[in-house]
Amino acid sequence: MDRIIASGIELLGVAMAVAIVARRLRLPYTVGLVTTGLALALARLNLSLALTHDVLFEVILPPLLFEAAISISWRELKRDLTPVLVLSTIGVLIGAAVVAAGLIGILGWPTAPALAFGALISATDPIAVIAMLREAGVKGRLRLVVETESLFNDGAAALLFALILPTLTQSGAPTPLAIAAQALLIGGGGIAVGAVVGALAIALAGRTDDHLVETALTAVVAYGSFLIAERIGASGVLATVAAGLVLGNLGGLAAETGRFALSAQGRQSVVVFWEFAAFVANSLVFLLIGLAMADAATRGAGFGVGAIAIVVALALAGRAATVYPIAFAFARTRWAFRWPEAHFLWWSGLRGALALALALALPPTAPYRDEILVGAFAVVAFSALVQGLTAGPLLRALGLDGKKPEEAGEL
Repeated sequence: MDRIIASGIELLGVAMAVAIVARRLRLPYTVGLVTTGLALALARLNLSLALTHDVLFEVILPPLLFEAAISISWRELKRDLTPVLVLSTIGVLIGAAVVAAGLIGILGWPTAPALAFGALISATDPIAVIAMLREAGVKGRLRLVVETESLFNDGAAALLFALILPTLTQSGAPTPLAIAAQALLIGGGGIAVGAVVGALAIALAGRTDDHLVETALTAVVAYGSFLIAERIGASGVLATVAAGLVLGNLGGLAAETGRFALSAQGRQSVVVFWEFAAFVANSLVFLLIGLAMADAATRGAGFGVGAIAIVVALALAGRAATVYPIAFAFARTRWAFRWPEAHFLWWSGLRGALALALALALPPTAPYRDEILVGAFAVVAFSALVQGLTAGPLLRALGLDGKKPEEAGEL
């Protein structure tokens, strides 16, 4: 345990140094972290802290999900709730289907592993892009859609993966009734747990105006909702998102006016605390991704560069098949997307922690486990190093950074 704590502190020290250098060089912080982690791995440093399913699910994901959820205003979200829900549900199904079909038709994967990979890689995790949007001062609809879609489709992808997993690890597929019951437990149960935990926190917060107690209470909500949901077989991702939305809106973290459960000092303290927690979680996860890439490369020694390129291309194609048809479907409605927005939604669909967590959750005996792990790491590495590095210039080139007029018309 002492060695794990020491390794964590060492990695945080490295992350702080990377943050300083990246800011001075005006490079994306996450790109610097991944490349630094890879360099540390190639140097064969012996660190006790490794990228595992438990670390991702029980340490990394809750603060990332909760920090994003508490800042989303329901009043603003409900104006674009329809396209966000379509992107994060139907879009996940479309993306997963395109990727799975490509793996089956081009690489000859069996159906079950292809579907499992399609499900886990269909969730976007644009942490780097959200940070870039904030640094650029971009506000309004684009930022709202990018943030909320990433939150909601994380839950949808986790649910889809959980439904497909039995076909990968067992003989025979579950019955339609069993699928419906599992979907209700995972999805509905996760949302219910998050809503109840968030509501209980609101009730407790109203009994104190101590900002330290209020801040500690939000930590219990973020991790407690996640762990309770996972313990009963529901989605911890959806639980934490639901709890964050409840606490953020009723607690006064995501709105400017009104009567709220959290005190003014408590709201300020909570926002600062979760910004720091998300920063630490981001720092650890991208360093650990870089460290784990060497192991993934060893596993994929027989996978082939061509196969990896095909997997990355399929992930991009799946995202394009999600964004553009849905954008066209909304072209003549009040939710219409402009061409620059659609292009940015496609390219900003980064994959990250959730895809790796789901891949690492596969049992050691699962067929094509190594191929799925290597494919997931390849897509996440491409997202962090290529898409993360070019998202900022693309934002400026499309005129979406607020620094020059937006000249393109609607789709």
